[in-house]
Amino acid sequence: MNTTPRQPALIGTHLATAGKLATVPERAADLGAESVQVFLGNPRGWATTPGDPASDAAFRACAAARSMPVLVHAPYLVNVGSPTPLTYERSKASVAHAMRRGHEVGASGVVVHTGSCVAQGSRDAAMKQVREALLPVLDGIDDDGPALLLEPTAGQGQSLCATIDDLASYLDVLDHHPRARICFDTCHAFAAGHDVAEPGGMTAALDALVSVAGPGRLAAIHANDSKDVRGSFRDRHERIGAGHIGSAAFAELLRHPAVAGLPVVLETPGGPPAYAEDLALLRKLR
Repeated sequence: MNTTPRQPALIGTHLATAGKLATVPERAADLGAESVQVFLGNPRGWATTPGDPASDAAFRACAAARSMPVLVHAPYLVNVGSPTPLTYERSKASVAHAMRRGHEVGASGVVVHTGSCVAQGSRDAAMKQVREALLPVLDGIDDDGPALLLEPTAGQGQSLCATIDDLASYLDVLDHHPRARICFDTCHAFAAGHDVAEPGGMTAALDALVSVAGPGRLAAIHANDSKDVRGSFRDRHERIGAGHIGSAAFAELLRHPAVAGLPVVLETPGGPPAYAEDLALLRKLR
């Protein structure tokens, strides 16, 4: 019998850099976080920032000193399935830039939304674009570089990947590349129709994800309650226990074997005081 203790999930939060990237790990730790996620530019724009080597080095050192895993989130505008050529080209460039910057700050993964084909009947063309855009990025990741973390969406519009079953075809077009990993967002899954709120529902969803994607493919969690009901296709995050998912589901999540040792990052509203309260609640549930 294996008696090795399971490594606990590393509970953390998304934090704004506020022009002070180097201070983020310390600020996260002060809130009680064990992992952290950041944007390294405008999340709602295409403009890219080159980064500052001194600030990047200070950030890496501060995170390493706390053994704090780091996630970088690519801009929200990224959609490699877009039928608009300019959006597609900008999305490719944005993902490549986010991966480079993620490597420079020592991130373990860069989160990218799986996108939409926008118009009905264009899914096959969009999935071909996903392959052409992301395979070269995956092939170009250095041995010590971040993984590309695919985040299924809430099912809005003509989503290419929202449900857990959708991951099968998405990973197929990427040849199940070993550097393509999964970021599971609890609010997105609930909005897309998974009943993670019912007793055993979160466990069943994570079991299904492991079955569909394969062992070890899950690399991060976005822990968000939902302002809206299941199947709403609305991506509106709520504080832990204050939404339609409820705190018991997060206790299931934190105890699931596939989540052991992974960063479980809040993207909830309310600012740092609320983050500290939600982090404390997740630690209690863990």
